Amino acid sequence: MDIHEYQAKDLLRGFGIKVPSGGLADSPEQATYRAHEIGGDKWVVKAQVHTGGRGKAGGVKVCSTEHEVFDAADDMFGKKLVTSQSGPAGKIVYRVYVESGVKIERELYLGFVLDRSSERIMVVASSSGGMEIEEIAQDQPDTIIRSVVDPAVGLTEFQAREIVFKLGLGASHVQGAVTTIRGCYRAFRDLDATMVEINPLVVTSDNSVMALDAKMEFDDNALFRRQQIMELRDKSQEDLRETKAADQGLSYVGLDGNLGLFECDADTSAIVLIGEIGGPQEAEAAEFIRDRMRKPVIAYVAGLTAPKGKPMGHAGAIISAFGESAPEKVGLLREVGVSIVPNPSEIGAAVRSVHAKAA
Repeated sequence: MDIHEYQAKDLLRGFGIKVPSGGLADSPEQATYRAHEIGGDKWVVKAQVHTGGRGKAGGVKVCSTEHEVFDAADDMFGKKLVTSQSGPAGKIVYRVYVESGVKIERELYLGFVLDRSSERIMVVASSSGGMEIEEIAQDQPDTIIRSVVDPAVGLTEFQAREIVFKLGLGASHVQGAVTTIRGCYRAFRDLDATMVEINPLVVTSDNSVMALDAKMEFDDNALFRRQQIMELRDKSQEDLRETKAADQGLSYVGLDGNLGLFECDADTSAIVLIGEIGGPQEAEAAEFIRDRMRKPVIAYVAGLTAPKGKPMGHAGAIISAFGESAPEKVGLLREVGVSIVPNPSEIGAAVRSVHAKAA
């Protein structure tokens, strides 16, 4: 489950992490009032949507007067914000967050994720903040710092200091950065999060270390014991299919096109099936299965018997959508451990076989 930036900041503040003063608004008039409440001569108006890349899409605006705050908010409300991460459908803006502007001396990246290979929490940090971690990994891979947390002892002050020193922060920033890193770890652990990201984590002109933006995701299967997190859910930002599934106690992840992946609740031993796949979703499905699926997956891909390059109805669409042939698509799925059946009629037997092996 995703939450909004303002909600993530409120949670992180409870773990000792500094964030700029801010307030939520659901109208341009209220946004102006929030700016007046905050005071100062610089404010930032941010669209509250469940997607990254807001700044480049016009969802983050710096304002120098209360009149500019009104105009910025008025421009955002009701707007469909299409970002590099939202897909063409975009996200509708129903709320904005107004916060005080800060004088930034330096921008960093800080993230916490669950490393599937080691089954431990991993800290990912970089001295290059303010851009997506994918861009950092591609353009500046040498700046990325990774540190795995031993669950027996947790994230110690020594380990946090080691990360701070690798980031190249000065002595006056060490304690603030250590507090932030350890606070994020406790939030991740205590709230059953699957991801905590501060991007950018900034050093201000008065030597404060502050979370300028924050993002958190939570384990759906743990929400039954985190009522305070469950109450933060915003259905208006969710895929309608995912919302309907969640209301039935299921976890469903809708992907572009007609591909969907179901994962039943934690108490159910289930097999996730991928049916006939149209369009270029196989690569995305393989990546999702590799990163997030633990249960066995069985797949059937239409078009395996089609001659290479020959249009054959829906199978032809699959062949031309990604790569050169259906076998190439099958290869992507097999690489991540998916069991492939050549014919839909064999799915039942494959499911029984997987259950037998699990038993």
